[in-house]
Amino acid sequence: MDFTFTEEQQAAVEAAKAVFSGVTPDAVPSPALTPGAVADDFDRPLWSRLATADLLGIVLDPEHGGAGLDTIALCLVLRESARVLARVPLLETSAVAMTIQRYADVHTAAELLPRVARGELVLTAASNGRTGHDPAELAVTAHRDGSGWILDGLQSAVPWAHSADRIAVPAHTPKGRTVLALLPRTHPGLTLAEQYSTSGELLAELRLDSVRLDTTDVIDTDGAWNWLHGVLTTGTCALALGLGENVLTMTSRYTGKREQFGHPVATFQAVAVQTADRYIDLRAMEVTLWQAAWRISSGAGGPLPSAADIAVAKIWASEGVRRVVQTAQHLHGGFGADTEYPLHRYHAWAKQLELALGPAAAHEETLGDLLAAHPLG
Repeated sequence: MDFTFTEEQQAAVEAAKAVFSGVTPDAVPSPALTPGAVADDFDRPLWSRLATADLLGIVLDPEHGGAGLDTIALCLVLRESARVLARVPLLETSAVAMTIQRYADVHTAAELLPRVARGELVLTAASNGRTGHDPAELAVTAHRDGSGWILDGLQSAVPWAHSADRIAVPAHTPKGRTVLALLPRTHPGLTLAEQYSTSGELLAELRLDSVRLDTTDVIDTDGAWNWLHGVLTTGTCALALGLGENVLTMTSRYTGKREQFGHPVATFQAVAVQTADRYIDLRAMEVTLWQAAWRISSGAGGPLPSAADIAVAKIWASEGVRRVVQTAQHLHGGFGADTEYPLHRYHAWAKQLELALGPAAAHEETLGDLLAAHPLG
């Protein structure tokens, strides 16, 4: 096994660190003190800096103005973004753009992807379904109507939808197939209602009432939605890892300075054991993340489909990031709940990431189904 990142991937990390170095987690009001959304839009100045650094097209082919890198490189950049709670739709835009590049027709890709690389086009995806517990592709119906498609249904908790230019919406056909609609944010028959995430971000409930789309706005290729869902889930694991690593660093610094009985609390055995356990969680989150990202990037086979590796990564990400922030709150004492200290913001984001794209239990069910369908010899 070779866990060494390529020079191009390492260069992407350095570029990301430079861009995110000036970002602070408290750039918007605290979600604990804000009844609604912490902001009406994402961090547009940061988005422009990401475009200038060529990080928005990192996973796009050079013909579209990108760097031609893979899911691993994207996850490395996402990991850095989560350390500072960067408020940008980097995961959603990149994942949808990769899906367009892989599954859409060449004309749609040529029209949309160069604009993504330049930071002119923002993309997001409806992956929550109606309730967050049912498959997203079953929440909307799609049927042919002449030369186009008609979509009806509801999707909840769509991130960045009020700011995105296109929303990738999975929908099922009468024959049980799944198509992926690239829905403009403003379109006849589409209404967006405000919802709010645990982290205080503005989400949207999408209601589609006989929304008519041309065939050029619908990806009718088998596997497109499953592939997009896999990239979104893996990217969420990368965000959880970056957030957890920074929280553990904050905890180490605090317990190294906080004294009781004349000694730093970090020297107490109970504290050391808890932080060591959380370090193990993070390393498990990391190795399962890279396994999943590598399976997506390489297309390599295995005893189980790549969906199994993605499920394992999300199980570790969901449970691991929860344990990391809970331990951090415990070891910080009351200071961890201080709204002038950033830890409570990380806790809110961690809870959002834990449940996004399904909690650990949902992915355990997926893994069980895959093991039943592919018995290991």
